[in-house]
Amino acid sequence: MHRLKVISGHLSHRRDLRRSDCGARAAASRGSEDVVVVHGRRSAIGKARRGGFKDTTPDELLAAVMAAVLADVGLSADKLGDVCVGNVLQPGAGAVMSRVAQFLSGFPETVPVYAVNRQCSSGLQALLNVAGSIRSGSIELGLACGVESMSLRPATKPGDLSSRLLDHHRARDCLIPMGITSENVAERFGVSREKQDAFALTSHIKAARAQSSGLFDQEIVPVTTRLVDDAGSERQVTVRQDEGIRPGTTLEGLAKLKPAFKADGSTTAGNASQVSDGAAAVLLGRRAAVEALGLPVLGVLRASAVVGVPPDVMGVGPAFAIPAALEQAGLTVADIDVFEINEAFASQAVYCVEKLGIPLEKVNPNGGAIALGHPLGCTGARQVVTLLNELRRRGRRGFGVVSMCIGTRMGAAAVFEYPGPL
Repeated sequence: MHRLKVISGHLSHRRDLRRSDCGARAAASRGSEDVVVVHGRRSAIGKARRGGFKDTTPDELLAAVMAAVLADVGLSADKLGDVCVGNVLQPGAGAVMSRVAQFLSGFPETVPVYAVNRQCSSGLQALLNVAGSIRSGSIELGLACGVESMSLRPATKPGDLSSRLLDHHRARDCLIPMGITSENVAERFGVSREKQDAFALTSHIKAARAQSSGLFDQEIVPVTTRLVDDAGSERQVTVRQDEGIRPGTTLEGLAKLKPAFKADGSTTAGNASQVSDGAAAVLLGRRAAVEALGLPVLGVLRASAVVGVPPDVMGVGPAFAIPAALEQAGLTVADIDVFEINEAFASQAVYCVEKLGIPLEKVNPNGGAIALGHPLGCTGARQVVTLLNELRRRGRRGFGVVSMCIGTRMGAAAVFEYPGPL
């Protein structure tokens, strides 16, 4: 608790330095230099190693969403100044995979592409990187993507590290398994098994309702791919729906699941995010350039923040990143209509929501990663697509936040405005 208070103090000091009247006015401005979101699409989210994408390479998944976004708005790929792809598990953060996907999408060789890995926030980081290039004047339009195949390349060893990390407790804590950090949050902050299971149930209920109502249809790009069965036979399938949603989930069923990470723990397969495959892409641009091309404005990026937190309680990241981003935007929790908070574990999601006093009805109104899944590099971009589509459905100007904890013991958040119907 002491360490969290220290970090909170540092963040408060940093926010005071940023605070200005200009920041408060920014949320209401309509400047030609605004970084705006034009459009976004995602694939369905498949169950890793068991679902429709288990034999699909990430370049194929990525190509499908990249091509769809530009086709939807009638934009030629040669108009893009850059493409940034968030990925965690591919070698080199997927740099080669991303370039291959570009060509599979039909993009010309003149369009540059690169990859970024900030673990669970990689898809959002890709968007923030593109936004930074737009703000600096380097480009006018860019595509931010995220992709992960957890079927073909599971998260295992962290790579080559110095043995000296054992001499530094903070460095050593970076190797604590994610599930144990979830248990640490639950124990340290009193998040009961009952609260975690109830939150998980709500995620499935919301996601099932959204899926049956067709709310995800406008987000999802149907992907036709190959599927190999246990006998080695191959067939073609088209994946159109998220596979992890379980409409029949009950509290009784969740309560029967055994702890997944420690014998006396409270984190289970039922109240943690699912291991998944998926991809998403978001088109961004400078408002003046977007309007000159006659493209729509789906949202405006108003602020963002990435913060570090104690490694042994990784999941608390959103509780610190969200206030930092809101302060930058001149907004408060009460001003936000929708919070898309990644449900890495119910323990950390519950803690963050309660810590910030966010009404539960504003959190993941269409379900989160417990029901939908968490393809690591994809999630941040997927959340942006889901958030802005939800705000648009509401038919009025509104604000939303995308946030997640980060496997390297950080938190990230971004604030978006939906400008309302024109």
